[in-house]
Amino acid sequence: MVSAYILANVETGADRKVFRDIKKLHGVDKVSMTFGTYDLCIEVSFETMEELDEFVFDKLRKTPKIRETVTAICSQTIT
Repeated sequence: MVSAYILANVETGADRKVFRDIKKLHGVDKVSMTFGTYDLCIEVSFETMEELDEFVFDKLRKTPKIRETVTAICSQTIT
């Protein structure tokens, strides 16, 4: 299992729409609107790195109004 947190910047005024659209994508566990440098924090999980790669490059970054992303891949998690 591959888990990651993806921080995203969204075009001004599109925050709420992108927020709702992102949650519908396969692999998204949770989306939070945030204050500060980034507009969204997206928690994702996939079976393989290839699936994460496909999500970031082929889905998330092609989502209208997404300007920038930063991905932090989790090495270990305690729940």
